[in-house]
Amino acid sequence: MSFQFSKFQSNILDKNGEQIKIGFGVGSYWRIHKSENNLKFVPELVEQLKTAINAGFKMLDGAEAYNTYEEIGMALKETGVKRENIWITDKYLTRSHTLRGSNGPIDSLNRGLELMQIDYVDMYLLHTPTITKENAGITLVEAWQQCEKLVELGKAKNIGVSNFRVQDLEEIMKICKIKPMCNQIEFHPYLQQQSPGIREYCFKHGIQIEAFSVLTPLTKFAEESNPIIPIVEKMSAKYGKTSSQILLRWSTQLGILPLTTTSSAQRIKESLDIFDFTLSEEEVQEIVDVKDHAFFRGWAKDFMPYTKQECNEGL
Repeated sequence: MSFQFSKFQSNILDKNGEQIKIGFGVGSYWRIHKSENNLKFVPELVEQLKTAINAGFKMLDGAEAYNTYEEIGMALKETGVKRENIWITDKYLTRSHTLRGSNGPIDSLNRGLELMQIDYVDMYLLHTPTITKENAGITLVEAWQQCEKLVELGKAKNIGVSNFRVQDLEEIMKICKIKPMCNQIEFHPYLQQQSPGIREYCFKHGIQIEAFSVLTPLTKFAEESNPIIPIVEKMSAKYGKTSSQILLRWSTQLGILPLTTTSSAQRIKESLDIFDFTLSEEEVQEIVDVKDHAFFRGWAKDFMPYTKQECNEGL
């Protein structure tokens, strides 16, 4: 089946009504780093976030699971960026019920806002669909209803989900008053659909797909066994861009909002410098086609045990 190209969704906008097309992730690396080194606060992360904000990133992607609220708050304070000029995403952690007795998204976001020293987030996501009475004290439907209440209270401007399959979204779509704005999923050339049918479903219902781990194929494989390397190197030479810039641009041309992160000020700048060139449809398709040669899943393996064939169906 031929690949379907999609126009970029227009429902994630900055203050001036312009589309936000890339975000800066404050992800799992820092949770692991803080845990392994018994750290409560990491000044290096604050500096990284300040560099990203000053370079022009409009979206910061955080989560309860990352344990980086204080650093986000300090970076916002020290840059002096106006609250309305930055998009903050946060995510509810199912395990917060076990870890500290949270009774759902309302309790978790209230805590996050206090630690970040802000009054609202621009988007609040359910980090995973694995929310049950047994592990969270609430059902998935009840969790979504709490998210809707957060919008009503003005503490979340928008709400969405992360790592959701079609069946999870359908459970919410049956009862929701507010439709999920986005579904944040693992996405890269070796996993172009995290679960069967999810991209078509999201595009059909106007749910923006956000992508984490877009650059995974550049780092997780030995170069001699990595079919993406010669493809992106050829395009890099043609456009005068790095391999990372090629893959980030590729994802935006598929209508997907990529999240990226780096401690390098140069790479932060390069991540934003991807909109002055356009890959041809043939080049986009050439990267798409590597899905037939390699497959890799880094996250959500426990509830997404899908095969390459299942994930590639329809692409």
